[in-house]
Amino acid sequence: MVIITDISIILICLIGLTKGASWLVDSAVSIAEKMGISQMVIGLTIVAFGTSAPEFGVTVLAALKGASDISVGNVVGSNIFNLGFILGGAALVKSLRTDKKLLYRDGAVLLSGTILLTLFLYNLRLSRIEGAMLFLLLLFYIALLFKNGKTPKPAPQSNSIYPPSKRIHLWTLLIFIAGLATILLSSHFLVESAVNLARIIGVSEWVIGVTIIAAGTSMPEFATSVIAAIRGHHGISIGNLIGSDIFNMFGVLGIAAIIRTLPIDISARSSLLMLIMMVVFVLLFIRTGWAISRKEGLFLVFIGLIRWVLDFLSN
Repeated sequence: MVIITDISIILICLIGLTKGASWLVDSAVSIAEKMGISQMVIGLTIVAFGTSAPEFGVTVLAALKGASDISVGNVVGSNIFNLGFILGGAALVKSLRTDKKLLYRDGAVLLSGTILLTLFLYNLRLSRIEGAMLFLLLLFYIALLFKNGKTPKPAPQSNSIYPPSKRIHLWTLLIFIAGLATILLSSHFLVESAVNLARIIGVSEWVIGVTIIAAGTSMPEFATSVIAAIRGHHGISIGNLIGSDIFNMFGVLGIAAIIRTLPIDISARSSLLMLIMMVVFVLLFIRTGWAISRKEGLFLVFIGLIRWVLDFLSN
């Protein structure tokens, strides 16, 4: 009976995620147009930070409770899941256009940040000083984005429900908040039900954090990026995922480590190496033809699937 209840909750939450993502994407596009900021920057910041809220909540709460394996595993697993299943899945829906800024600015930050995090965690702990350094790097990155994020000309009008105007309408902001709230609420119950099912099966905290919880907290990114890809908003689709990974590493883990030094399981080393490999593949695919094709998306999904199997086998 408990299993049936959890499965039913998961299905209902998936519907909520889809609807919430639709509202979030439409309103984010409208905000980008009114502010004269590129969709890519909106995806890398406002949308990315919003959809990373579940990772933030789960990671910080786990850190406060001393469950550092779940805390760190959630972020590492979410980042791999974002680049594998979600980015790959979005590219399967529709080939995603990329550009030089995404590669040389945002991609470079993602790769260097992943390598830095791996070095910090090589001794199987993330200290408060290291956490503070990560958070300061996030602030620098955000400042850089908004400094260079203005569009030279107005962005084309989207097919959204919002009336054209130079001012951001209150209705647009309300839809954005409603979409984000729906996504976060659905994600919360989805994660709880998924963890319940995992514990019934019987797996370790690290594996739960790096797989089940990571996938659950990545559902906002999944819903948002796939809906954005379907509607042709490539900047928001791929920007959301790159931005979420950067925010997870620098912001979420940074704050969690500032609260408490995070010791982790030795299994983290292999997962971090897998994350570096995934980032390298994504950057290579961004450069090939300045688009992530369906074949490349399928490859990313396949790598993500292999990582899941290996994590469960290591339990």
